[in-house]
Amino acid sequence: MVAPVLAQDNPSGLPLPRFATTRSTPINVRVGPGTRYDISWIYVKEGVPVEIIQEFDTWRRIRDVDGSEGWVHQNLLSGDRAAYIAPWDATIEVPLLPDRNEEASARAILASGFRVDLSECDGSWCEVSATHRPEGERAATYHGYVRQDQLWGVYRTEVFD
Repeated sequence: MVAPVLAQDNPSGLPLPRFATTRSTPINVRVGPGTRYDISWIYVKEGVPVEIIQEFDTWRRIRDVDGSEGWVHQNLLSGDRAAYIAPWDATIEVPLLPDRNEEASARAILASGFRVDLSECDGSWCEVSATHRPEGERAATYHGYVRQDQLWGVYRTEVFD
């Protein structure tokens, strides 16, 4: 984990580290902060959660769920929040609950690595939306709560709404 940096020390005025999502596609992730640097990889989906760990002028150094790091222009990132369900363990299945109560009946079971949109987090629970898009079928979206410690894309005690 990167040591926290005070907001006034960053070009954006926002604290580091922090989470964001990719805004559009394609997004070139570069080895350094500028277009003269080589491209490391390309994001081909929008809404991917990433952790911003450093800033240089209008460039942001990001880390993805796999731990890979690179630089993207600030305009290619969004303050929208998303997360992955327990990507550190492929065997985990997490219940999507109707409220902040572990005894409640699950609305859905979310597999490790499943992407969810975050609405708010209170330091223990996050309100999420999970959209399932089976090939050839209409998408279904489920809303509910997931324990915050089961997500990558939000810090364990972070609070936001």
